[in-house]
Amino acid sequence: MNKLNPFYYLTFSFFLGALSVLSFAPFNYHFISLISLSGLFFIWHKLNYAKQAFLSGLFFGLGLFGFGISWIYVSLHSYGGMPSWLAYLSTFLFCLFLAFFVAIVGWLALHRKSSLFLIPFIWTFFEWIRGWFLTGFPWLTMGYSQVPSSPLAGFLPVVGIYGVTLILTSLALILTLILLDENKRSKLIKVSLLVFVLTFGQLLKYINWTEPVGEPISVSLIQGNIAQDIKWQKETISQTLDTYQTLIQKTKGQIILLPETALPLLIEYIPKTFKDSILKHAAHNQSHVLMGAIERQDKNYFNVVFNLKNDSSQIYRKSHLVPFGEFIPLKFIFQYIYTHYLNMPMNDLSRGSAHQLPMTIGNQNIAFNICYEDVFGEEIIQALPYATILANVSNDAWYGESIAAYQHLQFSQARAIETGRMVIRSTNTGATAIINEHGILEEGLPEFTEGILEGSVKGFKNATPYVSLGNWPVITICFIALLGWLMRHSKLLSILKKK
Repeated sequence: MNKLNPFYYLTFSFFLGALSVLSFAPFNYHFISLISLSGLFFIWHKLNYAKQAFLSGLFFGLGLFGFGISWIYVSLHSYGGMPSWLAYLSTFLFCLFLAFFVAIVGWLALHRKSSLFLIPFIWTFFEWIRGWFLTGFPWLTMGYSQVPSSPLAGFLPVVGIYGVTLILTSLALILTLILLDENKRSKLIKVSLLVFVLTFGQLLKYINWTEPVGEPISVSLIQGNIAQDIKWQKETISQTLDTYQTLIQKTKGQIILLPETALPLLIEYIPKTFKDSILKHAAHNQSHVLMGAIERQDKNYFNVVFNLKNDSSQIYRKSHLVPFGEFIPLKFIFQYIYTHYLNMPMNDLSRGSAHQLPMTIGNQNIAFNICYEDVFGEEIIQALPYATILANVSNDAWYGESIAAYQHLQFSQARAIETGRMVIRSTNTGATAIINEHGILEEGLPEFTEGILEGSVKGFKNATPYVSLGNWPVITICFIALLGWLMRHSKLLSILKKK
């Protein structure tokens, strides 16, 4: 393939990356990621130079992220007010930045031919880096492509999402080697290994890592369907309050959960008449009303979920903020763009504590996370095993009628499997849902509809292996593998030192 015009292998790499999007929600063709990764590794095997593999990886990443997170353009242009040309450019540059991590894997994989066997470790390690670098953006981490029903999802409670990435990329490499192997006996051994891993993952699904605790609790999850382009306008605040007041009055659950920043105002400005009406309904039904709003403390502002019944004594303050959405990183670079080209409300929020106790409601302890905090599995498990139920509130209206909300739902499904906990989600426009401890969607509301999802959830106790150990076993294995590679190829170190 190295003798071919670069156009061919770069185009095919881009196609494989774009094809990979079909393995994620809402498409969920889990096997496609295995095939597309195997195809990419096959290309790398046929190339001779690290530079070629770097470009191949870069084009794969551009295909994956260009098609997988193109909805960022909607957020920037349709709702952020950014000019179309700048929104396209910003989205492309962000995808290029993410694709760079795949490109590095390609470069390292082809720096020495023997490095091909380290691809799964390198890939997983750099996905992990992408998950925390500059506060992290682990969207479309390959492990998510197996959630919730692939056999590999059975490994989630044991090794977490990065462990599934490691297993998936290992299987993709084995599949590549099967295609390259001309020895029938060797090929049969590799096929048997592939089948064994898939079978073992499926069998792991039958293990109940956690067990129910306490009585089930009824929930009412509210989806207000407030259009993003009017959500923060002063003229529509009364209309928003009326919408939620009407919906709350119809609820029956012990827990009434509203979406992220359902009330587009400071807690201190919530009208007394609204609070009195809601609290009267809550007292009659013996329920707790948990809602999203903005809290002010001195000069700090927090994105919060609070219990209206307890006068904010039970409150969760968002800890992991969205870069460029809730705070401006590298202000000396990006402040000008925000001032002149973007209209993002509440873009300078403060972080809540990284360690916050779950809210105790009835006989259950509920650990909250807001918006895309649920993509960080290592942060979610900090509230466990004390928490018995997980709850997410979100507002994905920023991304319009795209696949973003479905991808986000997939993250919550992964957290349910990893932790062995049920997850409840209340969102503004979707996807509002109840997810069981196996990551299966039990009930949900259609997107872009106003409604109430009534249901019942069980609490669970005990810890899965992943809750107890987190990502460190997998990342340590990957680091050791990379360290061994560096020590073996000391010439690389000397080259880097000279540079």
